[in-house]
Amino acid sequence: MIISIGLLLIFHSKYSMKIKYILIACLLNMFANAQEETQLKRQVRQAVNDIRSFVKIPNDALDHADINRNLTWLEQNFNARGFNSSIIPTEGESLFFASLPVDDSKPTILFYMHFDGQSVDPSKWAQSNPYEVALKSPDGDGWKNEVFDDLNENIDYNWRLFGRSTSDDKGPIVMFLNAIDLLKENNKEIPFNIKIILDSEEEKGSRPLPKAVKQYRELLEADFLVINDGPIHISGRPTIVYGCRGITTLSLTTHGPIKPQHSGHYGNYAPNPGFQLAQVLASMKDTEGRVTIEGYYDGITLDDNVMNVLKSVPDDAAIINTNLAIKNPEKVGEFYQEALQYPSLNIRGLGSGWIGAKARTIVPESATAELDLRLVPESDGTHLKELVKKHIEKQGFHIMDSIPSKQQRMQHDKIMTLTERGITDAFRTDLNNPYGTFLLKVLKNSFDKDVVQIRIMGGTVPISPFINELKIPAFIVPMVNPDNNQHSPNENLKIGQIAYGIQVFYSLLSTKM
Repeated sequence: MIISIGLLLIFHSKYSMKIKYILIACLLNMFANAQEETQLKRQVRQAVNDIRSFVKIPNDALDHADINRNLTWLEQNFNARGFNSSIIPTEGESLFFASLPVDDSKPTILFYMHFDGQSVDPSKWAQSNPYEVALKSPDGDGWKNEVFDDLNENIDYNWRLFGRSTSDDKGPIVMFLNAIDLLKENNKEIPFNIKIILDSEEEKGSRPLPKAVKQYRELLEADFLVINDGPIHISGRPTIVYGCRGITTLSLTTHGPIKPQHSGHYGNYAPNPGFQLAQVLASMKDTEGRVTIEGYYDGITLDDNVMNVLKSVPDDAAIINTNLAIKNPEKVGEFYQEALQYPSLNIRGLGSGWIGAKARTIVPESATAELDLRLVPESDGTHLKELVKKHIEKQGFHIMDSIPSKQQRMQHDKIMTLTERGITDAFRTDLNNPYGTFLLKVLKNSFDKDVVQIRIMGGTVPISPFINELKIPAFIVPMVNPDNNQHSPNENLKIGQIAYGIQVFYSLLSTKM
């Protein structure tokens, strides 16, 4: 009715025929955009229902029954949309795989996401059940509870869904499914073969994944890999990440007297393991945070082109420092993005004796530090751990892989028990890769904004098995809001990001290369 009245007014106006055609084209374009927005909001509302249904199923990565119930939900929802799905057994929990019928004339995209989640402590959440999604709106510095029925009348993109895995990573899976619904509704041809692999142990380190990718190599074959995990850049602009750091961990324990001793009787006499550990840890970094272990940063060079890409990321150091409540950052690199190009050495936990109200006047029997080493493609995790071990030995420690016996304690002045865990490798795709150029074009055209290109992100996604085995480039296209509290209490997903994610998948899967 409105468009008909508009056309009548244009035709009966005194404008020239050329201007009339321009006005008609503008009116039709406005009408089409309004229809698309209405359609998108309707799909977002459906996605909200799907997220509530999916999140309602607990998905603790440590609970086998949880994982199986989630696999059932995935199978039902993918099959309902025409996918052929399989539950793939591994040495750990099963993976979920789905694909649309394959056409050999089309390139193939493999999507990776995960459906397992971190454990929850309900007492830390602002809702009674973290698996029952709560709808909330901004209210000053806090949040106000809202009723889901209100979304039937109007979708407010600033409202949020609170619940475990709303953002990490069930939300993006639901965005994908709803984009498929929209493509079918609009009779859009998909110019790609689509495969999707959903991990069930990402929050546990995906230990079975490398062997599983090797075992199911033919099933997973693709031209490129798209990972939909993590948040977009804090600027809110569309984001592509070309790599992520890997990780490995070490546990270091120093030993003093075989049992805790009275500090009055044996202070100044029994070696204190806390001081021993503090001294060796302090020797690993200088006062500005740079690792002093010989060879730790070897092989890393950043030329002018790389530096220009790093500087193009619209980070604001003042905002980052304010959010962290720090006056100055460490000096591994001159700015945040540069710092991420180097392997890190981090103390993630530290303990000895008793502290706080339980503190005792004792010389502790041991002290322990838990370290994580974030890796970049130029750094090999095994090699870096060997460098750390050699450094510790230079500090006069005898290294063991178990708790020393009384006899062993009396044979060495300083003993350190060192245990290590597996390695998740880093990856990085060349910024000039043609599939990356395609993704960049899709995002830029879809949102008419400059795309943030991040060379490597700080976190770790277990993607290297796909790259090493399938020999394909990989790209992270994140979907969720930067302040989503993933892994933490009150994890949330902004409703506007659901719309964003559906648009990303829709544009990607309806655009020819």
